[in-house]
Amino acid sequence: MKQTAAVPNRARADPARTVRVAVWIILGLIVAAGLIWYAVLTTTKPAPAAPQPAASAQLVREDSHRLTSPAVEKAQLVEFLDFECESCRAAHPLVEQLKQEYGDRITFVNRYYPLPGHRNSGTAALAVEASAQQGKYEQMAAKLFETQPEWGGKQESQAAVFRGFAQELELDMAKYDAAVAAEATRDRIRKDAADGAALGVTGTPTFFLNGKKLTLDTEAQFRQLLTDAAR
Repeated sequence: MKQTAAVPNRARADPARTVRVAVWIILGLIVAAGLIWYAVLTTTKPAPAAPQPAASAQLVREDSHRLTSPAVEKAQLVEFLDFECESCRAAHPLVEQLKQEYGDRITFVNRYYPLPGHRNSGTAALAVEASAQQGKYEQMAAKLFETQPEWGGKQESQAAVFRGFAQELELDMAKYDAAVAAEATRDRIRKDAADGAALGVTGTPTFFLNGKKLTLDTEAQFRQLLTDAAR
């Protein structure tokens, strides 16, 4: 009789447990859906805008950072990157070489794509964008890649370190601080990330050549693709 009485008690507990499990599943899905924004949100308070549908996503926008300006453009190479990404750092010297070789025919474009697993990727993007507003995009980007082994992978904020780099670049620090704190700067980075997500970017670096997402295996292959596009 005691066992018989216990069965209804367990039965009454099961619906509540089911509700709790369902709530956690829903919360888990919400968290998963928002991971692409985590790196930027670690430096911001407001929630990000929802990712744009693919139809409205743009590979290059008017305010995208163009690193070369060929007199006659034969092609565009767009790179989505994360300044805390080791692969992006490894690719940086090659991309710099390619800019020198093909920059007179190909427009090289950089777009932000801070990854969720990198604690300071969003902070780094803010530092670069704040520097870009004073004409020092490439200088700050190069500085971050150069020093990445010193600050990359740390869990504490590296904002003060990046501010030190801005001072080394002789930026107007009042303007730099205002840009880092501005919601418009954060929105600028979110917009790049939203375009990337809608265009199928899942990791960094990701390259698009004339609108086509590249799958690269060797440096020789990369050069050949650029050579063909630049003809």
